[in-house]
Amino acid sequence: MEGVTVITHPLVQHKLSIMRDKNTSTAGFRQLLREIAVLLCYEVTRDLKLTTRAIETPLVEMEAPMLAGKKLVFASVLRAGNGLLEGMLELVPSARVAHIGLYRDHKTLQAVEYYFKAPDDLGDRPVIVVDPMLATANSAIAAVELLKGRGAKDVRFVCLLAAPEGVRKFRAAHPDVPLFTASIDSHLNENGYIVPGLGDAGDRLYGTK
Repeated sequence: MEGVTVITHPLVQHKLSIMRDKNTSTAGFRQLLREIAVLLCYEVTRDLKLTTRAIETPLVEMEAPMLAGKKLVFASVLRAGNGLLEGMLELVPSARVAHIGLYRDHKTLQAVEYYFKAPDDLGDRPVIVVDPMLATANSAIAAVELLKGRGAKDVRFVCLLAAPEGVRKFRAAHPDVPLFTASIDSHLNENGYIVPGLGDAGDRLYGTK
């Protein structure tokens, strides 16, 4: 599908398989999510713009490639998004961070906002939205709408798993936002969970269920 990148790197797929296993511990799940986040971050930042800056190596002076423009923003959809955020910050420690508090109403499956905090100059920065699961896509769509409402123009969305229904709905709502995921699974069940999936990412990350 146009605008959708499935990251099939062997290390990503191997770590994802271990995360899917219901017998993987909370500590193991947390560590794997942090590790896989680094690999996903590598892919989603592949086309960031570069400039050059004069530096001096131990041997010669040279024009060295450096990231251009203002530092990027990672926008974490709470709470599970923080699991991806931690890994990405290991790769890009100077990034700014936005937090988007959304929860899913279990009756309507709609996203309900309870918190939003982001840098003021979102329009001048690449913004990477992180949330492990793209299921119904209601939370992802709402998060991107909030960011665009604050001026964000260059937005990308990264998730660990996606359902085909969520991918289609997200792309219809935000065709200008590229989507990166490690897997597009089979379908959503009657409760709006991804199948085969890995369960509730937040609960498995924080050991709350």
